[in-house]
Amino acid sequence: MPRPTEVDATPARVARTRMTGTQRREQLIEIARALFAERGYEATSIEEIAQRAHVSKPVVYEHFGGKEGLYAVVVDREMSRLLDMITSSLKQNRSRVRVERVALALLTYVEEHTDGFRILVRDSPMAAPDGTYSSLLNEAIGQVGHILAGDFSRRGFDPDLALLYAQALVGMVSTTATWWLDERTPSKEVVAAHLVNLCWNGLTNLEADPQLGSDRPQPPVG
Repeated sequence: MPRPTEVDATPARVARTRMTGTQRREQLIEIARALFAERGYEATSIEEIAQRAHVSKPVVYEHFGGKEGLYAVVVDREMSRLLDMITSSLKQNRSRVRVERVALALLTYVEEHTDGFRILVRDSPMAAPDGTYSSLLNEAIGQVGHILAGDFSRRGFDPDLALLYAQALVGMVSTTATWWLDERTPSKEVVAAHLVNLCWNGLTNLEADPQLGSDRPQPPVG
């Protein structure tokens, strides 16, 4: 009579995919990017990143030195990606088309790189480098301000006020993009068109010396 087959009680080991150092680094960055976007910096641990990658914690430390180092790499990549999209949209075309391209570039980034945008708009850890969403917006403001300064000079306006207007324009687009992150309706093209409608028609009819309503000269009483 045949003997019953013996069952091996040893737990099955998870097969690990062998990777080069570069491949492992990229894997860890992608895993961390998803976790930072989902939970934020403080709630994400090196232990969970290592578990999802099926490696030990020392492997993560070997590549990045710690959570702050890994976070800095993720933020730097997202900053570069978004800034490249904004910068390329400012290099060509007429003024109105530039405004359109900037608005659409930011909304496209939100649409295609949602995790990255969530990471950028979160508060950074206190010890993190200066690579934050605020510094990226300041870079964009500087570029838009340079464009507006030339436009103001041609129209006889004070070019020193260009940065004020650039701050308002970039801030408006950024705030709308943050709102659209969760809404996703209407489409990014419709949102961009309405942003440009407000921005451009306001710029087209600028007053050289705007005043608040109470400060305007009052017409004589007849």
